Amino acid sequence: MTITYLKRGKPAAERADDDAKVRAIVETTLKDIETRGDAAVRELSEKFDKFSPPSFRLTPSEIEAAVNKVSTRDMADIEFAQTQIRRFAEAQRASMLDIEVETLPGVILGHRNIPVQSVGCYVPGGKFPMVASAHMSVLTASVAGVPRIVAAAPPQKGEPHPAIVAAMHKAGAHEIYVLGGMQAVGAMALGTETIQPVDMLVGPGNAFVAEAKRQLYGRVGIDLFAGPTETMVIADDTVDAEICATDLLGQAEHGYNSPAVLVTNSDKLARATLAEIDRLLAILPTADTASVSWRDYGEIIVCDTYAEMLDVANDIASEHVQVMTDRDDWFLENMHSYGALFLGARTNVANGDKVIGTNHTLPTKKAGRYTGGLWVGKFLKTHSYQKVTTDAAAAEIGAYCSRLCLLEGFVGHAEQANVRVRRYGGGNVAYGAAAE
Repeated sequence: MTITYLKRGKPAAERADDDAKVRAIVETTLKDIETRGDAAVRELSEKFDKFSPPSFRLTPSEIEAAVNKVSTRDMADIEFAQTQIRRFAEAQRASMLDIEVETLPGVILGHRNIPVQSVGCYVPGGKFPMVASAHMSVLTASVAGVPRIVAAAPPQKGEPHPAIVAAMHKAGAHEIYVLGGMQAVGAMALGTETIQPVDMLVGPGNAFVAEAKRQLYGRVGIDLFAGPTETMVIADDTVDAEICATDLLGQAEHGYNSPAVLVTNSDKLARATLAEIDRLLAILPTADTASVSWRDYGEIIVCDTYAEMLDVANDIASEHVQVMTDRDDWFLENMHSYGALFLGARTNVANGDKVIGTNHTLPTKKAGRYTGGLWVGKFLKTHSYQKVTTDAAAAEIGAYCSRLCLLEGFVGHAEQANVRVRRYGGGNVAYGAAAE
């Protein structure tokens, strides 16, 4: 096996140091929000966003005013995207069935899929107003049937961002707050004097938002542990350097720490892509961001075989994986650790980010090894139930239960079963002797 790194990113130890600094800041901030509530939230909003309105929650008239600022074309595009996302989410919801089965005569088992009762959806708006994130979180929660959907996004130039507010409103948000960063996530999860806490937090964000969600997990549910945007391009010589470089830099512009990785079995393509990235960075309007990400987190990995490419890709478990090879379906069948796959040169990660219908809130930092991304099922809790409907079933299950409880030393557990055997078994069933 020969795997060559034509370019490496920042060492893992340096990345860990950055994470530790963020962790300490977030811990202090969340404690302050929990202790001082609205006062702490307002101070943070003033500090980071220079924004301190009488109320952070938008009234119906303020929502209407923001929506009216959105152009006809932009509104039509938002509605198109939401239609695609709603269609896919509805199909996913339809696949999740309540079940009930009689496993023995008189023994009925089942489960119900019940929506989370309140969800806080964070929509980022730092460098870029992430209008699409409102579709991905708010709309998907709405399709799941969540009865209280709270949405928050930071202000833009001192006021609500019209397109974000429109997207939140049309997607089905019940409460909309103009709040950003840690203060938004903390307020929704912990609650304040004016914001009722939610049961679950979802949505992407910067390193501080992601760390806040991590620290709040357990107190509330979260969609997933999300870090900076990651992208991987798996390519062979069926595509050229321009498309590879474009797909890498298209995601590197998200932030200064967005990993972008090319995995290929073509040394020629690898070197050409490296040169093409330099060319594009000279003309890309977002090069001030993308160039730093590429310098510190960009990697080009050259493998000998497709099998090696697959192994490398599964090990990295990137958030977005763009596959452009002569065997895309083979990668679809054999990839097991990733956020989302984008198959073939005709598609791209931006499709998934904005409009095609799949969800763009995806696992990062190798979390694709154990979880998928945000989808309608994340807002649903699968709860089981049991029902015994005949005396014979109560006695039969009770006898087994009693003996198994005593095997573990749980006499009180056994007696729960024994009382049913005595009551419904007619005195003809053998059960745990220690409780007779």
